Amino acid sequence: MTEIREYRDTDAASWLHCRLLSFFGTEYYDDVVTHRPVFDNPAHRLVAVDDDTVVGLMDVEIFTDRATIDVLAVHPDHQRHGLATQLLGAVLPRLQVDVLDAWTRGDASANGWYQRSGFTENFRYLHVYKSSQDDAEGFEAPGKLVTAFMHAPISAEASMRARFSRVHVCRQYVRSL
Repeated sequence: MTEIREYRDTDAASWLHCRLLSFFGTEYYDDVVTHRPVFDNPAHRLVAVDDDTVVGLMDVEIFTDRATIDVLAVHPDHQRHGLATQLLGAVLPRLQVDVLDAWTRGDASANGWYQRSGFTENFRYLHVYKSSQDDAEGFEAPGKLVTAFMHAPISAEASMRARFSRVHVCRQYVRSL
């Protein structure tokens, strides 16, 4: 039986394991953390736990004008069983703001979930990665430039895709509360 509850410090190892495995098959596969992030603002940190193991997680940071889903992840063995929806349902009554937002990339399952969960797309921009195999024109660095991570406007998508091998559309979803 899966339980939705507040994160505990004893959850740290399985929280990291769940986050890593859930991101591995997505466009966020390289968003690796080795420690649970600490927020500058208040936050709700929820986990879905099965047999003392974190199988889902949702961290929501609270700002004065909105709340932002910082991370939402479900272990691959537990996906498509409603855990993300249960986590969202548990956090919504705790929010004292008018808007909840989230950012994601192009994964169809994530985008579909946000749309089915009452969010609408509000904004797009590009995450662009320059690798050592991409054209280095316009870049300077001591020695050989290996990688770079950049943001670009969505209007530059065609030119970015022509030049760089790894370009992701980053989407902001919002939900009125």
